[in-house]
Amino acid sequence: MRSRRGKTLTEVDIALWRQVARSVKPLPGRAPVEPEPIAETTASAPPETQMRAVVAAMPVKSAPPAAPPLAPIERRLRTQLRRGQQSVDASIDLHGMRQDEAHLALHAFLRREQRRGCRIALVVTGKGALAPALFGDERGVLRRMVPHWLRLPDLRSLVLGFEEAEQRHGGSGALYVRLRRLREHGP
Repeated sequence: MRSRRGKTLTEVDIALWRQVARSVKPLPGRAPVEPEPIAETTASAPPETQMRAVVAAMPVKSAPPAAPPLAPIERRLRTQLRRGQQSVDASIDLHGMRQDEAHLALHAFLRREQRRGCRIALVVTGKGALAPALFGDERGVLRRMVPHWLRLPDLRSLVLGFEEAEQRHGGSGALYVRLRRLREHGP
């Protein structure tokens, strides 16, 4: 059997085409496409061999798409924030929360604000205590963990980028988080 381009089709190609043709639903008002008859050489091959060939020719499912990359906040927007020409649309203060509470609160906050159309959010983590930690307690855990969480795939679909806030918004104890626009799906 020959293809439209004049290429001779292999048994695998023919078997794969038949499988695809059987699985496709025709457009309204169109008759289903019937696969062409099997060539004698293909018909003589045992069904297991034909099926193995079809399975081998099928594409392997690739990994899920990678999370979108993070981008730094543009210099112009950063200057506007510093000068007070651009305001922060929403803020959350994670002071006093445990890591698990803070992670859930941050995730819920970012989702909610993205749905509201928020462009810039302020996430206050605190700077951590200056005094040495007692009995192995870590200080400034949220300050270290929030940037890590913002890079994780579950939040990357919400976050376009983030940077340390200006001093008037908390400095090193806060982050500006730029949210992605929520994509609206058509009808």
